[in-house]
Amino acid sequence: MNKIKLLVILGPTASGKSSLAVEVASSFNAEIVSADSMLVYKGMDIGTAKPGQDDLSSVPHHLIDIVLPDGAFSAADYRTAATRAIEDITARGKRVVLVGGTGLYLRALLEGIFKGPGRSDKLRREFANVIDRDGLCALHAELAEVDAEAADRIHPNDETRVVRALEVYHLTGRTITSLHKEHGFSEKTYETLKIGLRKERPDLYDDINHRVDEMMAQGLLAEVAGLLDKGYSGGLKPMQALGFKEMVSHIEGGVELPKAVEALKKNTRNFAKRQITWFGKDREIRWFALSDKTAIMAVASKFWQSGKF
Repeated sequence: MNKIKLLVILGPTASGKSSLAVEVASSFNAEIVSADSMLVYKGMDIGTAKPGQDDLSSVPHHLIDIVLPDGAFSAADYRTAATRAIEDITARGKRVVLVGGTGLYLRALLEGIFKGPGRSDKLRREFANVIDRDGLCALHAELAEVDAEAADRIHPNDETRVVRALEVYHLTGRTITSLHKEHGFSEKTYETLKIGLRKERPDLYDDINHRVDEMMAQGLLAEVAGLLDKGYSGGLKPMQALGFKEMVSHIEGGVELPKAVEALKKNTRNFAKRQITWFGKDREIRWFALSDKTAIMAVASKFWQSGKF
C-alpha cells in the first residue's frame, strides 16, 4: 500500500511559512493542514498571526479555530485530528501541505507518540504547590538535577512540559529523555518532503520585531482584553503563550505597555532561536530561502510526481 505523500513546510516564526504554503497549495491542487499549536484556538487571531481571510478563502485550511481557549488540546489530540483531516483531503483526490512551526506536533504526526505513564493528580497537586510557593523555576531546577538533557531543551517557563517530565520520572524512575530515546520516534506513516525556510538571524529578528509592531497596530491588546472580559483566565495555557502573556502582564500585572511590547519582541526572538535549534537536528529537512520559490516549486513537483527529490 502506497503511503500518503505530505509536503511539509516548516521553520521558525516569521519565516514566511504561511504565505509559501498558500502558493504551493494553489499551484498543486492541495489543501493546508496547520501544525501550529496556537492556531487551533478560537478568538486568538492577532496574537497567533492566523492566516488572513484572503488566504483562508483561496485555499482550504484545516485545524484552525477548532477549540476554545479553555479547552484541552494535546499533541495526541493534534495527531488524531490531523490524521483525520489528511485522510479526508486525500480521499477527495487533493494533495496535502502540512505547515507550521510546532515541532512537537510535527513529530507526533510524522513519527508517532510517546505515550508514557498516565497522569498523576496527586503528583500534579504537589508540583502546583511547589510552583505557588517557590515558582516554576524551582521545578525546572529539580528537572535539571534528574534529567539535564530535558532541562536543556525545555524552556524554564514551559510549565506543561516541565511538569510532565518530572511526573514521568517520579512515576517510572526513569527520565523522559531515556524513554524518548528508547521509543525512537521511528514510526513513518507518511512519505514526506520537508521544506525548511531559513533566514539570516538579523533579518529574522527584524521581521519578528516588525510583526510585533503590526500586531499591536492591529489590536493585539484589545484582543487579549476581550478574552479576559469573556472570563478566560490569564493563567490558561494558551493565555500564557507568546503575545498573550505579555499583554496579560500589562492588563493584570501593571507592566507598562512599552515594556510589555519589548518583552514580547525579546521572547519571540528567543522562541525562534529554540525553533531553529529543534529543526536543525532534523537531517531530513531541505532548507531554502523564501526567495528560492522556483527551486521549491520544482522540488515539490518532482516529489508529487515520483516521490524522488
